[in-house]
Amino acid sequence: MDSFPSNFKHASILAWSLCAIMFTTCIHSSDSKIHCNEKDKQILLNFKNGAIDPSGLLSTWFSQQDCCHWYVVVCHNFTSRVTQLNLPCSFINGYGYNNFIDKSHCLSGDIPISLLQMEFLEHLDLSNHDFLAMTYNSMNNLSLGNLPYQCGNSSSLHYLDLLGNLNLLIHNLEWLSSASSLKYIDLSGIDLRTETNWVQLMAMLPSLSELYLVDCHLDNMSPSLHFANFTALEVLDLSVNAIYSEVPNWLFNLTCDISYIYLDNNLLRGELPKAMPNFQVLKYLVLSNNDLNGPIPDCLGKLEHLTYLDLSSNLFSGPLPINLGNLSSLVALKARSNYFTGVVSEKHFTNLSNLKFLFVESPNIIFDFDLHWIPPFQLDGVFLGPVGPKPPQWLYTQTSLKSLGFANSKFSFETGDKFWSFVSKIELLQLVGNSIDGDLSNVLLNSSFIQLSSNNLKGGLPRLSSSVRIFMVDNNSLSGSMVPLLCHDMDRRSNLEYLDMSNNKLSGGLTDYWTNWKSLLHINLGNNDLSGKIPPSMGLLENLTSLHLHENNLSGDIPLSLQNCHSLLILNVRENRFSGSIPNWLPHKARALQLRSNQFTGTIPPQICQMHSLTILDFADNRISGHIPSCINNITAMVVHVRSVIAIGYIFYIDGTRYIIPENLMLLMKSKGLEYEDWNLIRIVDLSSNDLLGTMPAQMFRLTELHSLNLSHNQLVGKIPKEIGNMRELESLIYQGINFQVKFLRACQTCLFLVT
Repeated sequence: MDSFPSNFKHASILAWSLCAIMFTTCIHSSDSKIHCNEKDKQILLNFKNGAIDPSGLLSTWFSQQDCCHWYVVVCHNFTSRVTQLNLPCSFINGYGYNNFIDKSHCLSGDIPISLLQMEFLEHLDLSNHDFLAMTYNSMNNLSLGNLPYQCGNSSSLHYLDLLGNLNLLIHNLEWLSSASSLKYIDLSGIDLRTETNWVQLMAMLPSLSELYLVDCHLDNMSPSLHFANFTALEVLDLSVNAIYSEVPNWLFNLTCDISYIYLDNNLLRGELPKAMPNFQVLKYLVLSNNDLNGPIPDCLGKLEHLTYLDLSSNLFSGPLPINLGNLSSLVALKARSNYFTGVVSEKHFTNLSNLKFLFVESPNIIFDFDLHWIPPFQLDGVFLGPVGPKPPQWLYTQTSLKSLGFANSKFSFETGDKFWSFVSKIELLQLVGNSIDGDLSNVLLNSSFIQLSSNNLKGGLPRLSSSVRIFMVDNNSLSGSMVPLLCHDMDRRSNLEYLDMSNNKLSGGLTDYWTNWKSLLHINLGNNDLSGKIPPSMGLLENLTSLHLHENNLSGDIPLSLQNCHSLLILNVRENRFSGSIPNWLPHKARALQLRSNQFTGTIPPQICQMHSLTILDFADNRISGHIPSCINNITAMVVHVRSVIAIGYIFYIDGTRYIIPENLMLLMKSKGLEYEDWNLIRIVDLSSNDLLGTMPAQMFRLTELHSLNLSHNQLVGKIPKEIGNMRELESLIYQGINFQVKFLRACQTCLFLVT
């Protein structure tokens, strides 16, 4: 038998003794059923009682049960103290058209501050819910506003995630000082504009390593502060705020080893410093979409660990530093939309063997590459400009390209040019704001995503393979019929989902060849010279979500076949010559109906009241008669304030990267037509310039979320009742022949009243 050292034997005996004790304890605990700590349970029940839980996420939380067995509650194996509450609200971030922020099933109500102060709680994730306030109770005395502040210690909390609680009211962050062990904080999406000392408060947390304050409406970074005592900070994300200042000194004077800095989508101005000695381990520097100016400092070329540099969409000028080519770790160099000057050549990229993304575009820059240069990298994505009359020759050495783009360039392509066969293997092709000379009518496009917007393209439409999912060729001068595009390869079904050919010179009819295009979700053919009727085969597009046919010469009825488009959210046929009655079969899910400036007759169908999600109702400038339906207050979206942001847009993925194409609408408010991306937040009823009779129904004044109401140029009679004061969001009211009384104006002081 092998001999063991005596100390090992003692250790083994001790270990076996401990195991025996633990085994006995386990048996005992199984019999006696040791429950979770009573104080922890009461704090959790207090949280449940203050929460609004429409989908029953907390339905298993009963006082008679052990809270360690409750849904998403994690307790310590031996102490049975609550250590984790991991309860994010998931919403669909899917593919195609989506309400990609729909929180109707998420928790709302209050978050008691005692929840953050649970003695052994280490991990708290309540992200993407719709909580409204953080409250104090008898267990503490806390105010997030102006009440006295006094909190107990919460030294165990390491992880706090309240991301996406867009309506959570937090006046200050002083309560965080009690959680001195915090390592991770994410308050993204919460309005923190009233907290002006957030830098100093966060710097008091000695263990803080990751701080995310994205889209928090912050407007300052304490620019006068020279030093901030962050001792462990590795990640700082302040993107999508309204920070209007120079980049503060304290950021460049950090003594910790910060690795990731995101300051994109702010209002930062001024120049970058000439030296950054404390950024020696920096990996990510993202400064895009600001107002930073001046030259790019040479010191950036000395940050040897830098892997991702994004300077896009600023006011930077001067030459691109040639020593950026020394950053051998660099994976992404993005410097689009600036005012660089000088020459960019292969010397800028000498040692960038790891480079995968190269985005350099500026109107006055000159690209001068050796015709025989072979780069040391193989790119995944490239965006350049200006170049021309041909793309740079080295581009054809890139065999791994997934995305390719050019801007501010002048190209001349001959029939059969090798460029079009080269890009047929690329997944994302983006040519925007160029001048392209060449006939595309014989070109077969094969990329999954194709954007050829604003290129002064002339001639006929190109052909599309079945691989194309997104095709945008808007704002050009393309002419002729749609038939070559729709009828190419009719034996193969198309996978096209997004089609935008608006603002061209296309003519002829819509054709009746939509049978093979059943995957379409979005069609925009607005502002062309199309004529004739909507063909019956368009009714086969069962997945169609958005149909824009505005500003053409289309006529006839809205065909009954379109009632098969059950998913239709947007119907925009304004400024055509459509006639007949307004359909009574319009889908109940519709959110925007733009039928203005046509020749519709008859009455407003009462079925309109069943469209509970409708936010834009525009029937102006037609020949509609009869009365305004008295059930109009059943349009819920115009009556009830929706807390969650419900956005409409096209979502797609390329190589794991998520893209969103927002759904824009041109709206007429206060006699001005403007294009809105966030139109889903606006509520409009415009029935002006028709032949409507009678009085405004009393129910009209229950539309408390309405922003704009235009009833002018009808045959309506009667006075505006005092209930107009209930329309708290109303900004514009246009009504014919009314003598307004002062008390009504006082009741709605934000309203703009126009008598026409």
